[in-house]
Amino acid sequence: MAIIRTPVRTVGVYEAKTHFSELLDRVAKGETITITRHGVPVAVLAPTPNRTYKDLDAVIEGFKELRKGRSLGGLTFRDLIEEGRRF
Repeated sequence: MAIIRTPVRTVGVYEAKTHFSELLDRVAKGETITITRHGVPVAVLAPTPNRTYKDLDAVIEGFKELRKGRSLGGLTFRDLIEEGRRF
């Protein structure tokens, strides 16, 4: 299996600062960008590893399931807020 590498683009600090949003768009599409200062590489903008995000509804249901059977020991949120104000 051959490894396919995307070309690495090199930009100077001034160009990176001036066109940062555009560079982030390119990185989001999979490009890797090296930022140089006086021709010396100082940073690399690279795409993050692919992550899977759970559906928001599933996350909310998970929190609801987690809090089942748990209590604040008879306290209310208002009690906790008032307790915090005493300090």
